[in-house]
Amino acid sequence: MTGSEVPQAFRLAYVPGVTPAKWVRIWNERLPDVPLTLAQVSSAEVFGVLRAGDADAGFVRLPVDRTDLSAIPLYTETTVVVVPKDHVVAAAEEITTEDLADEVVWQPLDDTLDWEKLPGQPAIERPATTADAIELVAAGVGVLVVPQSLARLHHRRDLTYRTVTDAPTSRVALSWPQAEPTPDLVEEFIGIVRGRTVNSTRGRQPTPAQPKAKRGRPEAGAGKGGAAGARRGTGTGGGAGKSASGKSGGKNQRGGGGAKGTGGARSGKPRRRP
Repeated sequence: MTGSEVPQAFRLAYVPGVTPAKWVRIWNERLPDVPLTLAQVSSAEVFGVLRAGDADAGFVRLPVDRTDLSAIPLYTETTVVVVPKDHVVAAAEEITTEDLADEVVWQPLDDTLDWEKLPGQPAIERPATTADAIELVAAGVGVLVVPQSLARLHHRRDLTYRTVTDAPTSRVALSWPQAEPTPDLVEEFIGIVRGRTVNSTRGRQPTPAQPKAKRGRPEAGAGKGGAAGARRGTGTGGGAGKSASGKSGGKNQRGGGGAKGTGGARSGKPRRRP
């Protein structure tokens, strides 16, 4: 790469409530020379951004039209109801949709939950955004049922939230435009999201194995002794003496002869008894 070339960047979109920080951190560790740019996009607009090629991939909420987009489901979010802190619902840890029967339940236009029938009393209008609905709840008008990540995103000190056990849930997925083959950078990010290691065969190319270090040549004396022992048959007295010291070997050999001489003295004429 020359100094005038700009490294290719990876463009990642994400819908409100999703926190991509951990995946971005891993990307920066593995591909420090490829910048990753983030763009928060509303749930209603994110698929158009991907189709237009304005992002390489994006964290979205299902469902995804698989006609021209691919997707990997990642996790399911808990659904909660946002209420004022002094609301009667706040006294419980969990509730059901029946507990909201007397409440005005707001359904903003960017609602991500797939309701068959919205619980509670019908509202006179639909707020444009989740943020607008939060403002109405804070004003003491109605309640809002959303994925927990959105309740955290729009946290206020005067509001709280509780789990709704039988409400629809939201599923977060990684999505990208269909292409054959999948672009290398998209494949890299898929591997990161799926937890592949850096040496995974479907991620980056594995790090080549390092050649084993060659054994050092033995010292001249040790090598000759070992080779001589191997030729003569290991464990012989003469071989051991010569490999250690020529003089020492001579003494051992003479000592061996002395032992035989002593044995001969014992086998000579018996001494006379007094």
